[in-house]
Amino acid sequence: MTMNSSWPSERHAVALVDIIDFKWLMAHEGRHVNVERLQNDAAYARECLALADTSRTPALQHVAVALRRVLLEETA
Repeated sequence: MTMNSSWPSERHAVALVDIIDFKWLMAHEGRHVNVERLQNDAAYARECLALADTSRTPALQHVAVALRRVLLEETA
């Protein structure tokens, strides 16, 4: 077993933490995020992440950048 063999599951765990952070930060701004759809619908993910880009909350902008790398690179 190589060190990289566990990387996808670690990446998934980090992404899940970011997704939950994203959901609550968006809720704080009055926006509902459907977590399952965010993970499975690239167009919806792009829409949600674009909304986060307009936020004045640095934490939301930061987590959106991280999620964009994980969610959208997998669907590209």
